[in-house]
Amino acid sequence: MFSPFDLTSRVAIITGGNGGLGLGMARGLAAAGADIALVGRNREKLATAAQAIADDFGKSSLQIQADLTQETDVTRAVGDIYEHFKRVDILINNAGMNIRKNPHECSLDEFRQVIDGNLTSAFLVAKAVYPLMKSQQAGKVINVGSMASVFGAPFAAAYASAKGGVVQLTKSQALAWAADNIQVNAILPGWFDTDLTRRARVEVPATYDRVITRIPLGRWGDPADIAGTAVWLASSASDYVTGVAIPVDGGYTSQI
Repeated sequence: MFSPFDLTSRVAIITGGNGGLGLGMARGLAAAGADIALVGRNREKLATAAQAIADDFGKSSLQIQADLTQETDVTRAVGDIYEHFKRVDILINNAGMNIRKNPHECSLDEFRQVIDGNLTSAFLVAKAVYPLMKSQQAGKVINVGSMASVFGAPFAAAYASAKGGVVQLTKSQALAWAADNIQVNAILPGWFDTDLTRRARVEVPATYDRVITRIPLGRWGDPADIAGTAVWLASSASDYVTGVAIPVDGGYTSQI
């Protein structure tokens, strides 16, 4: 029986898919039937993530090591994925990084690192997959923003700038590529329990207690909590949805 959420035979690229939210989304797409290409810098983490997907879903994942801030690496990575699968249907731009400093303490080099790691990488990978999706006259691009796309923070000027840019990039791509039947949307994760946020709790004291009191659902998210939204946006169930940014945050951004 037809299911609008079935991703069987679809090929999905997940950048930063070797841990945290990226792996949570990769697992969700694998469970829905997609073939997975994991892209990241750390070869050991890529292997561990691929093994987790194989153990749970019986699917092997293509592992591609690349620096997504470098156009030559992006071109090579997307080319290798296409050579292996002969198609690309879904892109999740999840790769990112952060340097937590006040605006006046952040050097130009640090600012550029954060912009490149979160925004430039998303621009480059989407640009590289666009011709492949256009040739198929179908595609799904999911850019991962953040609550920092909506809110500012004194210690996250570079990160908020990058993630705000991700939302505007998403809207521009959605408008430009609608005629090619490519839907482009963004997910804005809230506070999830990942390695990245565990470091934030250390670097910014009292983060956990301050955040938990604002989340209406009363808990931090687990990476599995983001999988359903990713599957929906990657599937034909969302064919009439494009150019939107969807918070997945337990209700955090709904509060005054």
